Amino acid sequence: MKIVDYEDKYLEDVKDLLVELEEYIVSIDKDNLDIVHPEYRDKMALLDLKKINENNGKCYLAVENNKAVGLIMGAIFPYDEYDYLDYKCPKRGEITELIVSKNIRSKGVGNLLMNKMEEYFKSLGCEYVLVDVFAYNENGIKFYNKNNYHNRMHTMIKKLDDNK
Repeated sequence: MKIVDYEDKYLEDVKDLLVELEEYIVSIDKDNLDIVHPEYRDKMALLDLKKINENNGKCYLAVENNKAVGLIMGAIFPYDEYDYLDYKCPKRGEITELIVSKNIRSKGVGNLLMNKMEEYFKSLGCEYVLVDVFAYNENGIKFYNKNNYHNRMHTMIKKLDDNK
């Protein structure tokens, strides 16, 4: 197992990993709002890679037998005018995607990817790392908690019902 920078030769593997992640999210979504759009596989990886390239980001891959079996993407997004009005705005990196293929989970690959991304963010002077975790992703929440991440915000949702 080695951790490498993204290369175009792994694009199909990246697409497969992102579909695997989205299918997992759909399977645990108690609100039934997530979907795997027919164009997801062809478009999402390209959109993600474009976003990280435009925002001083990186994509690292866990590669085994010339196949990407895990990935992490992260970027350093700028603050906007509103942020500066009520926030100290420390430099921070944001993890936008993290997936390890289900057949090799719990073998330390996620930790290797996290460590590599955290090293990258540190090298650019980031003080913090942010990550959004789907509320129903209990495995993801446990993983991040074990890696010393904690909640700072909660997003709340309510379905509006015509009967009330």
